[in-house]
Amino acid sequence: MSKDTETTKNDALVAQFRFAMIAPVIQGLFPDASATAYYKRVTEHPLTLPDGTVVAYSYKTLEKWKSLYQRGGLDALMPTSRSDKGISRALNDEAINEIYRIKEEYPRMNATQIYGRLVSESFLSSTVSVDSVQRFIRNNDLKSARDPNLRDRKAYEEDEFGKIWQADTCYLPYITEDGKTRRVYCIMIIDDHSRLLVGGELFYNDNAYNFQKVLKQAISTYGIPDKLYVDNGCSYSNEQLSMICVSLGILLLHTKIRDGASKGKVERHFRTLKERWLYTLDISSITSLSQFNDLLKDYMRSYNTTFHRGINETPMERFQNSKDHPQRPKSREWLNDCFYNRITRKVRKDSTITIDNVCYDVPMQFISAKVDIRFLPDDMDSAYILMDNEKFKIRQTNRNENCHTKRNNAVSIDYSKIGGAR
Repeated sequence: MSKDTETTKNDALVAQFRFAMIAPVIQGLFPDASATAYYKRVTEHPLTLPDGTVVAYSYKTLEKWKSLYQRGGLDALMPTSRSDKGISRALNDEAINEIYRIKEEYPRMNATQIYGRLVSESFLSSTVSVDSVQRFIRNNDLKSARDPNLRDRKAYEEDEFGKIWQADTCYLPYITEDGKTRRVYCIMIIDDHSRLLVGGELFYNDNAYNFQKVLKQAISTYGIPDKLYVDNGCSYSNEQLSMICVSLGILLLHTKIRDGASKGKVERHFRTLKERWLYTLDISSITSLSQFNDLLKDYMRSYNTTFHRGINETPMERFQNSKDHPQRPKSREWLNDCFYNRITRKVRKDSTITIDNVCYDVPMQFISAKVDIRFLPDDMDSAYILMDNEKFKIRQTNRNENCHTKRNNAVSIDYSKIGGAR
């Protein structure tokens, strides 16, 4: 990971943390007598930042964050400077996942033993201290020797449509298109209150951007939910989704590692999808992803208008009877801007940058500057640099075309003064 990409990721995590602190006030969900009372309550004790740092905040700081967010959205919550600049996070994602795995398999193994295994199996460098592992286990309530899979659960249901959406991916069978056999993935979003399928689509790849497309279409149709509940897979746990959710005012929630049961409604629906629809299909007759998606759309329309025993009405009826529907996007342009991926790059001296190993030309005034780039992975023609609220287009580099482009630069060498000239 480049230093600029790491900086963007860390800044996104900080912005998400700040938004999570003020989200109950923004969404009017705090139980306290006033917003100030809420701020004072949550700042009574030090807070743990995404990098593990423990900081004591004044309630006035949270009031400032709220004001900044209302004026400037995500960008206003980004840190202006980093206290940990040049220092990477002690525990990488692979090490964290391995800690959870070890605790599941060996609940009684202590932090020192886990640290030794992580170092011996190259999940951690020996330069990382055992304190980092101890602190992570303590902060994430992993010290208990009981089985981590045994969690207290109670049935729950939000009281209105749009309070929380659950999302997940499931594997579907392989299909053959144009002589190539490929696995199909189903990305689905369901509303907790109504059980309405608000989004769903089939893809050949399970990746972050495909989920973003499904989420964008769902929001365009049904409005902006208060919360989004997802697991820790790479499609759902990434800095781009975090920034998108903060831009939209959505509180992004993740399940605990390997705790799919906590997303019971979307997990239960995948079982329904397979039993009522998938197992009735002749997969061999499906010859394209487009055809498969048309069948899925038919199923979703049928499901949404069929009596649901869990709610004693159809999902569509419960949605339509909901008192408070979610806020609609301000405009199509605003929604598009919220879903642009964001990265930071330093412009090279030849006025180019690289995104996913592809070279792009940028305006010459940005040479040697760090720039904020907004783009859609499947539509790079719309990519641009955002500077002082102004957009500057970028384009994929065409070296042959650039060879014939007239330069405005003055001649830097006077060949008449070089020895041997006639």
